[in-house]
Amino acid sequence: MVARAYTIAFDGLDARPVEVQCAISPGLPGFAIVGLPDKAVSEARERVRAALGALSLALPARKITVNMSPADLPKEGSHFDLPIALAVLVAMDVVPQDAVDGVIGFGELSLDGRLVPVNGALPAAVAAAAQDRGLICAALSGPEAAWVDHAAVVPGQGLGEIVAHLTGRAPLALAAPGEIAARQTRRDLSEVKGQERAKRALEIAAAGRHHLLMVGAPGSGKSMLAGRLAGLLTPLTAEEALETSMIHSLSGLIDEGGISRDRPFREPHHTASMAAIVGGGKGAKPGEISLAHNGVLFLDEFPEFPRQVLETLRQPIETGDVVVARANAHVRYPCQFLLVAAANPCKCGYLGDPSRACARSPGRAVRRDRGRARERRCRRRTVGRHRPFGHRQQSASGPGGGTVRAFGARLPPSASGGAHDRRSCGRRRHHQNTCGRSHRVPNEPCSDCHGRLRHQA
Repeated sequence: MVARAYTIAFDGLDARPVEVQCAISPGLPGFAIVGLPDKAVSEARERVRAALGALSLALPARKITVNMSPADLPKEGSHFDLPIALAVLVAMDVVPQDAVDGVIGFGELSLDGRLVPVNGALPAAVAAAAQDRGLICAALSGPEAAWVDHAAVVPGQGLGEIVAHLTGRAPLALAAPGEIAARQTRRDLSEVKGQERAKRALEIAAAGRHHLLMVGAPGSGKSMLAGRLAGLLTPLTAEEALETSMIHSLSGLIDEGGISRDRPFREPHHTASMAAIVGGGKGAKPGEISLAHNGVLFLDEFPEFPRQVLETLRQPIETGDVVVARANAHVRYPCQFLLVAAANPCKCGYLGDPSRACARSPGRAVRRDRGRARERRCRRRTVGRHRPFGHRQQSASGPGGGTVRAFGARLPPSASGGAHDRRSCGRRRHHQNTCGRSHRVPNEPCSDCHGRLRHQA
């Protein structure tokens, strides 16, 4: 007789079904796990043996073979402990087979039989609902998995409680969804004094989900302004919160099963590797651009990021997802984020400031420092005209306060006539970038776009 239990294997955000088969046959005593397991799965036999011993159950002195099907799918993670233990218990006639057929096991076992929470409970519950099965997991993972409506989530403190539940001796109650995480204390834009042009640029970026590059001297407030951009965005919708939380669940970033409605804000250091930014590493884990999905990705010291890292951002920005392709994995993650970058105008940061002496000549500094940043930007991004730092606005906090120049668009005064001029200017600019022709005659149809667009001169 071959006993069966069921679990899942992660392929990015997708959870693929896995059938755990256990056969006890005559032969030399042994415990073998096959089906392309990684090191953590191979070590599960020792954890299962010790957990059964804690329940006063001894493995039979026969040959025990556990196979995980499909055998060509890599099995990674410690969440295979519980389904392996359930398959062995069914093969030992301790738990009935029909009680295990309707559930998915998901959890790690400690040596004393306790269930340890693992990452990915939320996507595991989604997979269980898609297969019309329940989910058995650790008690600490229950509130997170219970956010999926159509999945019956059974949390347990240990293997003994799970056995009692499956045999009908002591049924367990279903898990309740965790509390919605309280809105974090966001840094508010009203706290910023002065910086009217920069604040106007942040409002435009938040309203239209435009990417933003800020260039200014050290201490002028670039990081301060970028940290307040997430507070201008609307809270996550239910679908966005679920999708974002699934990515965070795979990375172990959900605390106590609570799902947050705040937009994520990620600010990796400029020494981060390409795998940390885009995704990859062992198991092709999501990177910073995926962790910032539906939120803000802030790249401080933008020119200091390696060129290869920034070049890989082109396709994710355009398509909204990233494919992490490795020799043993081909995983797709969503990554629709708002990119905010900050940079100094030169190496020392005080180019054009008459009160500071820049160590470089203006021409050399612009060629070496600003040129590096321009090479790494998206080619479709329009860069504003450079203004020296000698021409600064007076901030509300008093004279001498620095300002940040926001590249990407000129910002006229916010009035009704100015708004109309901005729209006309934007349409004319967009048409020039699209068909490559500038219209000088008012309301003249363009021959390249067959008269679909009309623009004023």
